[in-house]
Amino acid sequence: MKEVPHVGAALRLRRIYNRLVRVYGPQNWWPAKSAIEVVIGAYLTQNTSWRSVEISLDNLRNAGVMNIQGLRTIGTEDLKLLIRPSGFYSRKAAALKAFITLLDNEFSGSLETMSEQPTPLVRSKLLSLPGVGPETADAILLYALEHPVPVADEYLRRIVERHDLLVPPARGKRASYDTLAELSEQAFADQPLRNRIEHFNEFHALTVAVGKAHCGRTPDCAHCPLADDLHQSTSK
Repeated sequence: MKEVPHVGAALRLRRIYNRLVRVYGPQNWWPAKSAIEVVIGAYLTQNTSWRSVEISLDNLRNAGVMNIQGLRTIGTEDLKLLIRPSGFYSRKAAALKAFITLLDNEFSGSLETMSEQPTPLVRSKLLSLPGVGPETADAILLYALEHPVPVADEYLRRIVERHDLLVPPARGKRASYDTLAELSEQAFADQPLRNRIEHFNEFHALTVAVGKAHCGRTPDCAHCPLADDLHQSTSK
């Protein structure tokens, strides 16, 4: 049976976002200088720390291949060496090469052309690639291509579950990616298209910020800025 949000869950999630904005301020994500750097970062950050990704990104910049043509022409073995600090480098190198092949074959080698296509089409193409799941696909869509899609990561799942935003039978089970994304969509449904892009951008960054500080595998709720909402959920 599919998870179902509590009545008012979207409104509470929107209030959570507003609270995080007040506490943490603008996050200015994604930390990249170009759209292709966002794409590369979205691949490399899988199953590793951002610090390790930064080392790999520096390697790519220093080698002069932090661009589509660079990724197109560099040998796979050389690419593996450059991104080795990010871990799983063989798999990630092959995945990056597959992305460039898709870009060349389907979108004339242009991220701009890719960004102009309908979101469902681009998302389906991305999900067909090796090494791309829903979170990576949506991160590319939002941060590199500026499509209005939310990114639902592990931190958001913890917040939604721990704040009891879903009704049973979700309790005792992991909230699905689609359910988290749908709830996020509902939270910002009143916003114009351009505003939704900006809000989804900030919301993902802010959930990471509060997640790292307070919502890890073991929650640290004592001084969390979302403690008041947590009390609301547990007092129902």
